[in-house]
Amino acid sequence: MQAKGLLLSSIRSPDPTLFLEPKILYRLATDDVPVDDYELALGKADVVQTGTDVTLVGWGNQVNRLLKAAELAAADGVSCEVIDLQSIVPWDEESVVESVSKTGRLIVAHEAPKTSGFGAEVCSTIQERCFLSLEAPIQRICGWDTPFPLAWEEFYLPSPLRVHDAINKVMTY
Repeated sequence: MQAKGLLLSSIRSPDPTLFLEPKILYRLATDDVPVDDYELALGKADVVQTGTDVTLVGWGNQVNRLLKAAELAAADGVSCEVIDLQSIVPWDEESVVESVSKTGRLIVAHEAPKTSGFGAEVCSTIQERCFLSLEAPIQRICGWDTPFPLAWEEFYLPSPLRVHDAINKVMTY
């Protein structure tokens, strides 16, 4: 559903738009795609799960991993707000600022290497805009700064356990 709405918005955008689709999300889809014509706004995040203790931000398949990490944290009594950016240029600064102002903690996860990854832009912006609201240093859970073979992708990508470790770190800071 999300892919269709974002793709239609991208096609109809008057600006040049690059649309990347992680194929794994199609394999994980369980809902039927509506036949109706609809668009999802580019630059508008989706708050997938509301929470009060820590904000988890990602996009693409990382959102599924963040939700699994949020389940692990819930077993520890930690309430996680999970935000799917849906698009990264533009990205929904206001939704993330509102969430971090409420929770005081931010963890950003993405599949790219840590160096020069888009998560650094999110962290920098939130550091500037929410400095006085932060209760712990912002955490980035990313791919490693090294090439990797596709066969070892699961060891490279941020896992729910790595995110859960970061949740524990910010909650005990």
